[in-house]
Amino acid sequence: MPRPTSLSPLTKLAIGALEDLKGQDIKLLDVRKLTTVTDTMVICTGTSNRHVSSLAQNVAEVSKKAGFRPMGVEGKDTGEWVLVDLGDVVVHVMQSQARAHYQLEKLWAVDEEPVAVTTIRSKPAKSKTTKAKATKKTAAGKAVKKTAKKATKKAARKAAARPSAKPKAAKKASAGKKTAARRG
Repeated sequence: MPRPTSLSPLTKLAIGALEDLKGQDIKLLDVRKLTTVTDTMVICTGTSNRHVSSLAQNVAEVSKKAGFRPMGVEGKDTGEWVLVDLGDVVVHVMQSQARAHYQLEKLWAVDEEPVAVTTIRSKPAKSKTTKAKATKKTAAGKAVKKTAKKATKKAARKAAARPSAKPKAAKKASAGKKTAARRG
């Protein structure tokens, strides 16, 4: 989904910082009508404690470089849910379990005043080099499958060409007949 054009520079900056480190399922909540604390909430999912912490740290560092000093960063030690307060924008970076448990999108969706939720990007876009690598891997996988199929067919032909082994009972019976013929 394309990024909305009416975003503040700070919001764009925060979303860009999350996308740079492959933040997942980035959502934007417009909460101006619900609270005076902040205008926008950005919610993002990280894959692990380290990923969540590094996403939040990247948002804080990028905003500092752009001249927007964070008012606070909370939860960085545990890495389950890190909140970066940038004033008009509050960024929540969470692990998927915490995000499912707290359901911030539902929490801020009041019946009288529905919150505008915008999905920025559900999955990170693949770059051209990633697509080329994926194509190479697919081609290599197909070649391996073809080789495996040929080997299986070749083994089946060899097995069919070999004389079938007699069952043990049949071997014993024929051995007994040979012994009796020698004696008699």
